[in-house]
Order: sequence, then C-alpha cells, then structure tokens
Amino acid sequence: MELAVVGGGHVGLVTAACLAELGHRVRVQDVDGGRVERLSAGELPFHEPGLKELTVRGHRAGRLSFHTDAEVALKRATAAFLCVPTPNNGGGRVDVSSLMAATRAVARYAPPDCLVVNRSTAPMGTARLIASVVCEQRGAPLPVAVNPEFLAEGTAVRDFLAPDRLVVGVWEEAHAQVLRRIYKPILRRDLPPHLVRDLGEVPTGDVPFVVTSPPTAELIKYAANAFLAVRVSFINEIARIAEELGGDVYEVAQGIGLDHRIGPHFLHAGIGWGGSCFPKDIVALEGMARTRGLEARILRAANEVNAEQRRWVARKLRTHLGTLAGRRVALLGLAYKPGTDDLRDAPSVEIATELARLSVRLQAYDPMVKDLPAELEGVVEMSSDPLDAARGADAVVIVTEWAEFAQLDLAELRSVMSVPLVLDGRNLLDPVAARAAGLTYVGVGRPAFVDIPEGRWDTTSADGPGGDL
Repeated sequence: MELAVVGGGHVGLVTAACLAELGHRVRVQDVDGGRVERLSAGELPFHEPGLKELTVRGHRAGRLSFHTDAEVALKRATAAFLCVPTPNNGGGRVDVSSLMAATRAVARYAPPDCLVVNRSTAPMGTARLIASVVCEQRGAPLPVAVNPEFLAEGTAVRDFLAPDRLVVGVWEEAHAQVLRRIYKPILRRDLPPHLVRDLGEVPTGDVPFVVTSPPTAELIKYAANAFLAVRVSFINEIARIAEELGGDVYEVAQGIGLDHRIGPHFLHAGIGWGGSCFPKDIVALEGMARTRGLEARILRAANEVNAEQRRWVARKLRTHLGTLAGRRVALLGLAYKPGTDDLRDAPSVEIATELARLSVRLQAYDPMVKDLPAELEGVVEMSSDPLDAARGADAVVIVTEWAEFAQLDLAELRSVMSVPLVLDGRNLLDPVAARAAGLTYVGVGRPAFVDIPEGRWDTTSADGPGGDL
C-alpha cells in the first residue's frame, strides 16, 4: 500500500521503517530539512537497536523515502500516520500545535478517502478536533482513526513487529479494516523469515486487534503508561519502607511477582522513571481529570514518589560521606534507560544538577550518550569508560542499568576508587560479590548486609512465571 508518515522522530521513523519492511511504500515527511538529508543518507538522529538496518534497507529498496515537501509525501497515500511531538505546556496541558500543523498538511495534500491515522499521544477528543480541522482546511471530510503506539525506547522495533496488541479507534468499521490490511502480517504473526530470525522468539497466535471508539483509544494509551508508572512508584515506596524496617525489596518483588494476579513486570525498585512518555503522560492524564473536576490522587502520588526517589542518591551520599563539597562522584549511565541515548527527563540530569549544587565534582560514562544537554555542560565531565569515570572517586552511582555495568570487574573497580562506596541505583550488581570485592554496597530498598543463597528464588521452574525482574 502507499502510505505516508508525517514526522521523522522516534515514533514516526520506527513506524515508517517497519511498515516499509512489510512491503508497503512509505514516504516520511518532516519539516526539518537537515534531518531529512541525514535520514536519506542513512544517518539516524538517535539510537534505537535494529532501526538503522531497517531504515537503510527500506531506502535502498525504494520502499522508504524522506521528504520535506508534504505534497510529494502525501499525494498518493491510502493512509497518513501522524507521528509528531505532543509535549506538555505545563499544568497538564498538552501542546497539540505540531499535530494540528500536520493535520492541515494532510488535509491540503492527501487524496480523497485517505485515512488520517493519529499515532501521536494526545488527549481525549483530539480525533474529533483533527476531523474538524480537516473539514475546515479541505472543505470536505477525511476519515480519521486513532492508532496509539506502545513502543518502548530500546525495544521499539520488536514492540512494533511483535506487539502484545494493536488498538484502533474508529467511527466506522471500514476504517478499521484499512488498518487491518496495513498490519496484516503483524496481526497474523506472518513476518518475513529474516525478521523472525532477527527478532528471535516471538509469541504465537494472532495479535489481539482491539477496535474501539477514538476517545477510548486515546485514553487506553494514557492509562497504559500511567498504570506502569504507578507500579514503579509503588515498588519504590515499598523500597523506602524496606530500607527503614530492614526488609529487602528485591525479595518482596520476587514474592509478590510470583502471584499470577500481579506478575513480575515493572516491579524493579530504583531511582525513578523518566523519559519522554511516563512523565508527560501521567501529568497530562491528571490534567484531563482536573478539567472535569476530578482528583487523580493515585496519579499525583505516583509523581510525588518518583520525584522523591530521585533524591535517594544525595541522601545516601550524605549518610556515607558526610560533607559532600569537593567530593568526587562517578555516575555510570546517563540515559533514562538502557538501549537508548535519550536524556529527556532522565533521572541522571536531576541527580547531577542537585549534586553540582552541593559542590560535588562529577565524572560520568554512558556507552551511548555522547552529547550533554545544556544544563549539564560544565557540570559533568565525560569519561571514556567506567573505570576511567571511577578513578579517584569517593563514590560510584549506577544510574542506568546498562548490561556492561553488571559485568564490571568489581575488584578492579575497587582498586581505582578513593573511597569504595557504590550506590546501586538500579539494584544491578550482586551485593555479595560487591562486598567480597571490598566495596561498600548500597542498593535501593536493600538491607545493609544481604546474602541471598544461590537458587533461593528459582523463577524458571514450572511453578513460576519465569523471566527477570
């Protein structure tokens, strides 16, 4: 099918590259001429595993192209996917100006009966607004659908091609059928062999295709992100209780995660969530509720717990080091999660800013982050590897759970540090191994001394759900 994607950001590029890989002809339109040039040359503006290969392959095969000219991108499209930023304006208000600009472009250049598909996260009622702007701009309607994305940075390609479900919000069943045809190989798990090989093990059976109204589809996206954020904040609240009363949140998470009604996912205590989705979406949902006179108390509490959790690092450093002025601290990881170079609302930025205010000297290492945001320029000095960052440090803080940090030679780490204090903000390291290497290990929600016998928790048995927390 002939498809258009408006917006060459994370969601737009993943959507376009994956649809092209399925055999569709996809044209991406973006207002940033420099980005279009770089994408045409095979250069991605961000890191996403597997995406560059798909983008280059689709472009070389002639199935994927990049344009600044909206008319060129849209004039043949059977469906046009809107994938543009919808940031918060403050107070829970969502800025849909880019979305409206994209809508007007589609209204101006798309052929009759082109399905306008919004994948940008936007408040309930946005689909009706899109329909009304199309009519106003075009003088005639176009069909509108909502198709929220559930792409996690670091696994976005897999999330697109092997999803848990596909949600579409439509006013007419015929419009759902257009999306069903577009996504047919994904819905039937009938992917090309090379994709199956690249993705590894994928679920079997058809993908659930949830057809609902546009407002409900819009709410499903917000509700999903809010629920996951609440789970993380909940386990972090339990971690604080565990620290004060001598419990171990790792074992608590294991114990409750084995309950089939709860499950193990998003029960990993740490220094809080960040990124481009959870923070803005939970605030936006709370704002939507407030406009109707409703109090979203659980959402507000989740945000408050998350904000407090980011202060865990400074609290623990004071406890173990006393005065922080002039201390040297190494931050291992800056990205808000592994598998990405995204620093949007990353805990590392707030942690580094707070420590700098306390006159701490900061070194940092991240395998993907090469360029610091403006607020960290002159605040953090980047290092070439973890040991270089830790050299002469009074403390090492694990901020992002990159796999390479779990493989560090802990004895060597101890040998280069001035004070052997490790704050494991992601509970990534083995506490017993860390202490055996001579490190003072401090985890989130873990007792000062912990010894978990090997095999004590066997989540790979037939009686448990398996998988990592």
